[in-house]
Amino acid sequence: MDDQRREQRPGAGAAPKESVRSRVHTVLREQITSLELPPGSPLSENELAAELTVSRTPVREALILLGEEALVEVFPKLGTFVTRISVPAVLEAQFVREAIELAALRQSVERAEASDIAALRDILVRQREVCESGEPAAFFALDEAFHRRLMEASGHRTLWRTVTTAKAHLDRARRLSLPLPHRVEQLVAEHTAVVDALEERDTAAAEHALSSHLRGVHSDIETIRARHPALFEDPAGGATPLRRRLHPDTRR
Repeated sequence: MDDQRREQRPGAGAAPKESVRSRVHTVLREQITSLELPPGSPLSENELAAELTVSRTPVREALILLGEEALVEVFPKLGTFVTRISVPAVLEAQFVREAIELAALRQSVERAEASDIAALRDILVRQREVCESGEPAAFFALDEAFHRRLMEASGHRTLWRTVTTAKAHLDRARRLSLPLPHRVEQLVAEHTAVVDALEERDTAAAEHALSSHLRGVHSDIETIRARHPALFEDPAGGATPLRRRLHPDTRR
């Protein structure tokens, strides 16, 4: 009854159940992909419901959706945990992302206006500023803004949502790669090459620059796995959750 009352509070501003579940899913997904909830973190329905001021029902439903995305996993008698990073899943996400972004880029070369180029140049300026201040989270946000704006230049204003959905596993690896020596500076140089080719209407050069840029994860992945082995799935299988403490939902 308590759960029901919390979800069905009276008033014109009360959110439908679907909206609550969607909000919880969005928040948890962002916490996982940003590594705020690192691989191996235990997820308690009770604690998450309290933190998000919702009932357990939308939390449970959101966790089911995240399980379908392979971002969380249930271990019998242990609880629910954030999955460790899967290298095959990262590379598959990169493949999907590259296919979509390159297809959009070809149209961006044809359709991009001066305002699109100016917007991309402005993002590059801000990326260089962040390089100097050394803020990985800020750079990641600008990296996302750059690729979204590049795609919008093709005329496909909503396609970025598809890319975002596909690259959840890739995003965790990307965040871990940002502290690598000179990685951020290299990313800015690669972005600049894409914009230069776009401005010159050189499709072949733009495709080459963007493809090389997006495939950087192939060279980064083994380095970051060596640096953070506990955050990655064991390639031999038999992965178990990482627990610094007993899962809250198993304390009986």
